[in-house]
Amino acid sequence: MRAVLQRVSMAEVSWEESGMRRGERIGRGLVLLLGVGARDGDRQARQLAARVGVMRVFNGPRGVPDLALGDIQAEALVVPQFTLFADLSRGRRPSFLGAASSSMARELFDSFCDYLGAHAPIRRGRFGADMRLQLSNEGPFTLCLDTDVWEEGG
Repeated sequence: MRAVLQRVSMAEVSWEESGMRRGERIGRGLVLLLGVGARDGDRQARQLAARVGVMRVFNGPRGVPDLALGDIQAEALVVPQFTLFADLSRGRRPSFLGAASSSMARELFDSFCDYLGAHAPIRRGRFGADMRLQLSNEGPFTLCLDTDVWEEGG
């Protein structure tokens, strides 16, 4: 699994569904763009959610990142992002062969959100929809996370 994590003061994702605009919004918290790879499983979803849930990415009294989501009662907005598995090593068009199938990705996206929900309230983007994301990155503070790196000992 791959995620781009951004600390935000606010974020909103929206999409069209049955001719109506739908969406989710959070205040201070984290936005996670989440990609699921073809080799990912429940273990990666659980591992990534556990790590994100306790990451100290919010500034504490000393002005350094010392607080996690639950410490400040923040929310997370998780947006599915299969393009995080784009392979640009050949030609000019990205290949997405490394991304999980839609059904597998949807299942693991939901599992990740459920696991992360043990740490903080979760809002979700719409799987498979053409979405619009607006956010105000606080810091800016952005991290790239990849479960493959952790499994290789990095």
